[in-house]
Amino acid sequence: MDLLKEANINTKRKAPFYYKFFSLFSVVRGYNIVVMLLAQFLSAIFVFAPNKPLSTVVFDYKLWALLFATASVVAGGYIINHFYDEGKDAINRPIKTQIDTFISQQTKLYSYFILNFLGLSFGLLVSWRAGLFFSIYIFLIWLYSHKLKRYPLTGLFGGAFLTILPFFAVFAYYKNFSEIIFAHAGFLFFVLLIRELVKDLENLKGDMLFNYETIVVKYGEHFTRLLVSLIVLLTLIPIYFLLHYPEIGYMNIYFAFAVMGLTMVGILVWFSANKRRYIFLHNLLKLIIVAGVLSLMLLDTSVIIERIIERLGQ
Repeated sequence: MDLLKEANINTKRKAPFYYKFFSLFSVVRGYNIVVMLLAQFLSAIFVFAPNKPLSTVVFDYKLWALLFATASVVAGGYIINHFYDEGKDAINRPIKTQIDTFISQQTKLYSYFILNFLGLSFGLLVSWRAGLFFSIYIFLIWLYSHKLKRYPLTGLFGGAFLTILPFFAVFAYYKNFSEIIFAHAGFLFFVLLIRELVKDLENLKGDMLFNYETIVVKYGEHFTRLLVSLIVLLTLIPIYFLLHYPEIGYMNIYFAFAVMGLTMVGILVWFSANKRRYIFLHNLLKLIIVAGVLSLMLLDTSVIIERIIERLGQ
């Protein structure tokens, strides 16, 4: 689809400014971006750089540049994804689609290029490597939105991979290669895979009409539910390893509730036969992810610091 042509033929709705603001906020999924930024910020403090003074992390302009770069590029990614998914979203999310139309396609397209430019600029403030990273990330988001999400495996793994990739920027910046970080990443990746599958079940009607060959479209609902249950079991592997680290502190409380929540998802997905129930499961998974972000503050950073000092002394 020629995006510039589509942008020119769409008429601009006359609406108050605040309507347009909330419409753009809806298109860029502002609530998701806020959660992602909070997750990156808390990860920097409690996971990636626990040996650094709080003031050093909070007032590090390069960290903020990475956060703003992530926010800009991810917001741009949601816009380009909106362009390619507008038809099926009108079926799967009719209310959201109506909200999104208070700003013109041309405005959305201009916003896409501006946001990507800002993201690249913020990345270059950190280093040329960060600039290169966000350039590749922008391309991968476009490729996923345009092509990859239409196929079963690339659609499933691509969505989860692109969601977790921004954390790699902060991870690489602090160069903290600890086992606990990889275990956290594994747990989050599995939860994101479950969320992608539940979204596919939720959006089955629109995906079929617009020839999106998702897991559920190609292999059926029974296989997809089986896969959800299997991945729920796989989340127990990183949780098992994480609970053996003293650094987890009171975060073990979160993992106890996460296991219960994921078990509920793995069971209820077999008794869900309509969109409303899939939306409930989708929201439950969002709650698990948001709670996981907030629970990072429960990590015992004193144990992490002691281990880092021991390694430096060896």
